[in-house]
Amino acid sequence: MKQLYTRWGKKIDPEHVLSEYPRPLLVRDSYINLNGYWEYAFTDAFQKPEKYDGKILVPFSPEAVLSGVNRQLQPEEYLWYKRTIDVNEVQLKKHRLILHFGAVDQACVVYVNGHQTGRHTGGYLPFELDITDAVHDGANELTVAVKDRSDTSYHAKGKQKLKAGGMFYTSQSGIWQTVWMEYVPEVYITELEAIPDIDRNVVRICVHASEPEQKCRITVHQAAIYPEPMKCAEDVSSLFGIPETVITETKGNTSAWIEIPVPDARLWTCEEPYLYYYKVTMGEDQIISYFAMQKFSLEPDAETEGFPRICLNGKEQFQNGVLDQGYWPEGLYTPPCDEAFIFDITEMKKTGFNMVRKHIKIEPQRWYYHCDRLGIVVWQDMVNGGERYKHWFVTYLATVMSWLKIPMRDIYPSLLSRKNKAGRLEFVREMRETVYVLKGHPSIASWVIFNEGWGQFQTEDMTRLLREMDPDRLIDQASGWFDQGGGDFSSLHNYFFGLFIHPERKRASALSEYGGYSYPVSGHTACEKQYGYGACKTREELNKRCTERADKMRELIPEGLCASVYTQWSDIEEEVNGVYTYDRKIRKIDRV
Repeated sequence: MKQLYTRWGKKIDPEHVLSEYPRPLLVRDSYINLNGYWEYAFTDAFQKPEKYDGKILVPFSPEAVLSGVNRQLQPEEYLWYKRTIDVNEVQLKKHRLILHFGAVDQACVVYVNGHQTGRHTGGYLPFELDITDAVHDGANELTVAVKDRSDTSYHAKGKQKLKAGGMFYTSQSGIWQTVWMEYVPEVYITELEAIPDIDRNVVRICVHASEPEQKCRITVHQAAIYPEPMKCAEDVSSLFGIPETVITETKGNTSAWIEIPVPDARLWTCEEPYLYYYKVTMGEDQIISYFAMQKFSLEPDAETEGFPRICLNGKEQFQNGVLDQGYWPEGLYTPPCDEAFIFDITEMKKTGFNMVRKHIKIEPQRWYYHCDRLGIVVWQDMVNGGERYKHWFVTYLATVMSWLKIPMRDIYPSLLSRKNKAGRLEFVREMRETVYVLKGHPSIASWVIFNEGWGQFQTEDMTRLLREMDPDRLIDQASGWFDQGGGDFSSLHNYFFGLFIHPERKRASALSEYGGYSYPVSGHTACEKQYGYGACKTREELNKRCTERADKMRELIPEGLCASVYTQWSDIEEEVNGVYTYDRKIRKIDRV
């Protein structure tokens, strides 16, 4: 595979790698970034190495060239990380010290000064550890041991595969999101929930604390459209550029919902993504967060025989989306910098998209933050898991069954790769955690539970569970095929046949994947072998076919089509069907 670089990857500064504040929905002025060079070692046994192999640039996985390692962690191996962290005794006497990991793929054990302080399984989700009792003044040793079964087990894996090729890509492991620390008071805020009600011009906020039933004060500030991206947390009072104008100030208790009026509410839209910032004070703790006044719903359209339509704030919105898998040639799952996220989102909007389907991957929180502030709707996939997929069934036969309108119940765990009970329980837990972590982002319109039958099981049960967790979002229960008749969408994938939908009266129709035309650009392609859904010889042919397909898609709107998702945003390794090349240097498709 030829190593490609984006414009940012060549200029990376190891001393300031992804140094922006990593948790925009819960901001404190205490922030210690631990990205940078760590020591690393591979071992065959779960035993701390006596000698380390060299340096790895965190948070890039060892398989990514930017890590400096460029080595695949095998399922039978262990990957060890080590570095020192400096602790301030003065701070430690008055505060707790919390260690945060954005994501570690797949399972890890964390040690501080040789003592185990915690463990975590789930390669796509953040976790934190209170390490106060394990540290002392001065230098402390932090060690992380990682195990990654990749696609040899039932764990969540996304598009990762040890033997990459076609629509599956280089497997990766270890730390791939920001590692950081913060000092917090003895009693501190752990979570904020904000639920807008645009019909009543109020927002309901619930503050959760490490000890319940504390007193808190909430101040909502006048905000602005397109706020400048937050960089750090050095000055919490001006972190978001909040003006002095205060809309309202309210007092209440933690663990209880507090209703706050938002007079003359400015609504969040893709054209004007208006955000309200608010400050929460609880004892010695102070947090800044934000919310938006918006509502996604399905409403009948009287002009088209009552077909359900997706509405944003009560107004019909056709969601013209693009599939985004979040891969980068030099960082794989990890972008080279924050500006790379901003580039992708702004270019999506310039290409004509107002929605992005984040495909079976959970991004760092800053990606969702930029979607919130720049104004693009998000359909968020749950990350797929399950045993080895039977592609003769879930890919090839399922495509034909979908075209012939042949339904299938999800009661065949062998065919759908969900025989392991522990894997099913793990999916439920991780679905809950995904919603818990992301539901505060106003740009998210829909949750996508299963994709093309990969690890699908008990679809209706998962839909009911998800609806209870977040009743304010739409649900695509089965994207592609193996629809069980629930959720909010009849959701089809179509790459090879004439475009069609199955219009319904209760659910909206979505063409949740289509297009995928391939065109390699010389000098900007990673692999000699190439993959896509219809090869084009020239850029002109690619744009002609794409325009014709998009026109056919739009002809379905009067028949009930509410959303479409073009495959895909960028080329990835062998798959060269992107709007952009893998290195983000050449736009291949003008507009969709």
